[in-house]
Order: sequence, then C-alpha cells, then structure tokens
Amino acid sequence: MMLAMISVIIPTLNAAPSLSATLAALRPGQGSGLIEEIVISDGGSTDSTKEIAEEVGAQVLKGPPGRGGQLQRGAVAAGGEWLLFLHGDTVLEREWLFAVEAFVADGGNTGRAAAFRFALDDPSSGGQRLERIVAWRCAKFGLPYGDQGLLLSRRFYGQVGGFRDLALMEDVDLVRRIGKSRLDILPVAAITSARRYRQGGYIRRPVRNLFCLSLYFIGLPTRLLARLYG
Repeated sequence: MMLAMISVIIPTLNAAPSLSATLAALRPGQGSGLIEEIVISDGGSTDSTKEIAEEVGAQVLKGPPGRGGQLQRGAVAAGGEWLLFLHGDTVLEREWLFAVEAFVADGGNTGRAAAFRFALDDPSSGGQRLERIVAWRCAKFGLPYGDQGLLLSRRFYGQVGGFRDLALMEDVDLVRRIGKSRLDILPVAAITSARRYRQGGYIRRPVRNLFCLSLYFIGLPTRLLARLYG
C-alpha cells in the first residue's frame, strides 16, 4: 500500500535565523517521499526567509501577516492528503519520521489529529519546568499549542473547519474544535527556540500566556487579546 503524502505548511515572518534548522530536520521525510511539498506561507518578511525556503525547493506564498491567515492560505495552496503545520522556529526530533509514518499509515487516524511533545532548546531548570507544565496541560485538557505542530488529514481538516484568520489563539481555536478525544500526542519532541522565554521570563511569560488564554475562554475578541499579548 502506498503511503499518503504530506504537505508541510510553515508560517513565517522574518524567520531567517531559525528556518534553516527547521527545514533541515524535514529532509529525511523529503528523501523518503513522505513529504510531498513544503509550503512557506510568508507574512511579509524583509530578511532572507524567501531565499532560505527556495534553496530547499519550498513553495513560498506571500500575503498579509497574521499566523491564522497564513496557515489558512498555506492549507488552501497545499496538495497533500495530509497536512503538517509547523512553526518556523521548531525543529522536529530525528525520530519524527517513524512516528508520523505510523500515524498516517493507520487508517483509523483519518478522523484524528496529532501533535508532538513540547520541548525547548534550553536544559535549564526553568525550561524543564515549563516542559512539564505543557505535558500536564496536554494530558489533562488535550490542548497543545502551535509550537507542537499539528498533523491531520486534509479531509479531517476540512471537516473541523480549518484555521481561522484570528489575531491570536488560532491554534487553540482549531484544537478545541478537534477535541481531546480525537487528538494524540506523538512520543517525539518538537524542539522550539526558548528565546522568547529567556527574554520574557520563565515565570512572567507563561503567566501572561495563561492570562490571555483565560480571557479568550471567556470570550474576549482575539484582536484585543493580540494587543495585550504584544
């Protein structure tokens, strides 16, 4: 049986410092034929993001900034039977290929989605503590964020309504529609840059994120949340 092909969709905005590593981690999937294409949905980068993407043969889409809209445009342009959404500063652990192949090959997963285990490129106590908190959040509430990636069939993506062009919380919005019962966390890490946590603080930034999430759940418009988030 031929394995279904995957389109990888990456939203970018001046992602040059991290994008090369993100793309390099995907090479085994390109070499095996599992990845059909890489779609870079750019929001107006002024650095070398476009050139880095084109070096590996990725398709580059241009449009207004805003991660929700960029992800939406990337999904529309993609041609694969499966869609894998990644952030431009996320590097998948080497074993990702085997976990993704197994998930895609299981016919029962066409109506399910999967995310990766959250990890940071920072072995400090603050980084490890945050990783444990995220693991608990995913196990308890089935709520991975966009920096954990998201894998689902094109058909299922359409059934749940896809990404919406929101100013913030586009990942939470989609994952909530998928639901905990239809979401798996793969035993492979998506390693994300800890830069924003080093800058914002391992306590202050997560507290701010939780505050914004709480406001989102009680119905505050995402355009106002985006102003608070900064």
